[in-house]
Amino acid sequence: MEILSTILYIFLGIGVFFNCLGSVGLLRFPDVYTRLHAATKATTFGSIFTSLAVIIYGFSRWNITGDSKFRVLALHTIVALICLIITNPTGAHAIARAAHRSGVMPKQAVIDELKEAKLK
Repeated sequence: MEILSTILYIFLGIGVFFNCLGSVGLLRFPDVYTRLHAATKATTFGSIFTSLAVIIYGFSRWNITGDSKFRVLALHTIVALICLIITNPTGAHAIARAAHRSGVMPKQAVIDELKEAKLK
């Protein structure tokens, strides 16, 4: 049980670390694209590691106690994690595309290759 607790604390620590890095990135980066990149990566990786800790905890408690509520917790966390992994990058892409279409350019942009591309 001590090894499992250590693994859980490590995963939770990594998740908190990524979420804190994302917060710093939102404050420090110069334009919407780099801020969006920091927020998306931090949220995705932070949530993955935090969710992995919850999944491991749920399945381990289910194996120890036999109580099905821990299995349900782990399975619901898996579903939420899959949804997050799919929707977070998709949402970030949509926000970046909307920013580009509205004319917001990166801070040090020299050329706009997307302007020449045919947008559907």
